[in-house]
Amino acid sequence: MKHITTLMLAFLLALGAASCSKKQKADEGAESPAGGVGSSDLAQDMSDSDTGRAAGLQTVHYAYDSSVLDSTAKGTLDENARILKEKSSLKVQIEGHCDERGGIQYNIALGERRASVAKAYLVDKGVGADRVTIISYGKEKPVDQGHSEESWAKNRRSNFRITEK
Repeated sequence: MKHITTLMLAFLLALGAASCSKKQKADEGAESPAGGVGSSDLAQDMSDSDTGRAAGLQTVHYAYDSSVLDSTAKGTLDENARILKEKSSLKVQIEGHCDERGGIQYNIALGERRASVAKAYLVDKGVGADRVTIISYGKEKPVDQGHSEESWAKNRRSNFRITEK
């Protein structure tokens, strides 16, 4: 009986040690606080347009309750299309965002429309559709925590995140 208890204790210790080493390896590839993966250079390259560290790609902003691209948004997307065509290995995810007003489901749908419109514009400008994915965060990830029109205007956006170099 003592032999079985010793074997079980040794097994449990080995299992515990193995799980610790796996956790450490998983953490090594985890996202850094800057939003990227791995080294600081890679983290900067794999960041997003909200931080200004996405290979020159810029965030697009929208009017209240709208997914229509105004002339400023089109100009920004024209420049983003130029960068993406120049850097043909880049893949991006367009994140649709909304301000805090409105319901969760409504804002998820509006954020998706915003990201979809931005993607369609880039594709029309010659960027491969397979290089661009979309996601909507609705009002869940504001860039500005304020409760004013100025803050809300900053949060109504399509953010560009580099997913592959």
